[in-house]
Amino acid sequence: MTFLLQHALRRKRSFVTALAVAALAAMQTPAALAQKVQAVQVAPQTWMVQGESALGSSANRNFISNAAFVVTDDGVVVVDALGSPALALELMAEIRRITPKPIKHLIITHYHADHIYGLQEFKAAGVQLIGQKDGQLYLHSETAELRLKASREEMLPWIDEKTHLVPADRWVSGITTLRLGGLDFVLQAAGPAHTPEDLVVYVPQLKLLVAGDLVFRGRVPFVGQADSGSWIAALDRLLAFDTAVVVPGHGPVSMTARDDLQLTRDYLAYLRQTMGDAARDLEPFEEAYAKTDWSRFAKLPLFGVANRINAYNTYLLMEQSAK
Repeated sequence: MTFLLQHALRRKRSFVTALAVAALAAMQTPAALAQKVQAVQVAPQTWMVQGESALGSSANRNFISNAAFVVTDDGVVVVDALGSPALALELMAEIRRITPKPIKHLIITHYHADHIYGLQEFKAAGVQLIGQKDGQLYLHSETAELRLKASREEMLPWIDEKTHLVPADRWVSGITTLRLGGLDFVLQAAGPAHTPEDLVVYVPQLKLLVAGDLVFRGRVPFVGQADSGSWIAALDRLLAFDTAVVVPGHGPVSMTARDDLQLTRDYLAYLRQTMGDAARDLEPFEEAYAKTDWSRFAKLPLFGVANRINAYNTYLLMEQSAK
């Protein structure tokens, strides 16, 4: 065998080996690489799972939000269903790992995609779904339809044509108390704030507050088109609760309830102050944004992704209020 032929064969073997390595890498699905749904106990009878501090994607399976569940003597109450059907199945498996008691109710804090695309699996399991009545407005909106369509394209295979929007079985308003297994679950409408249909869950016996996306811990909130003034007012009401543990919609559990509620409140208030002043003075947004001191919040996760759009939407909101 000539040197040139041997060299060619060696190059071919190296190429085949490289292809094999690439194929194995390709076989590593996002599910194998993404963060696991793992329940951690955060209070007596209470567990939570924590999503990544990131934007939703096929790589993380849209696992970017939190969910919580409380085990009572008569069954389990879950709050939020996570961002894809597969995640919901993993959440139910975690609940079964911890208790054989049946899941009786699932409470929906709001109808944003990362909290609700798992609802269909709980519905199929016979769990009663409870939401705030204004969630019906979102379900029948073009926004919901377009968001689902985009998710089916951006988050395959976790969100696909089989993924669908699911209404609550029971719509509530105001303050509603659900009693199960010796515990009171106080469902309090808190919107319009982060969304029109915000619903928080307070369990007085455990001094537990599951706050949904009214509270973002350890990261910049996503404000979007929210009514930030009403959001601040809602946080002021939550600060009145006798709370020891807060499960936020995003970020780790809080054992310093007042401080973490206050951080979200302070961020929203700062947006309104700085962008409100600019809007009233007819100062262009770009100039106002550039001169604003963001140092208190700049080191928080997702600041670079969320802060500019939060500021711009707040500027537009305050501009409308000034007219």
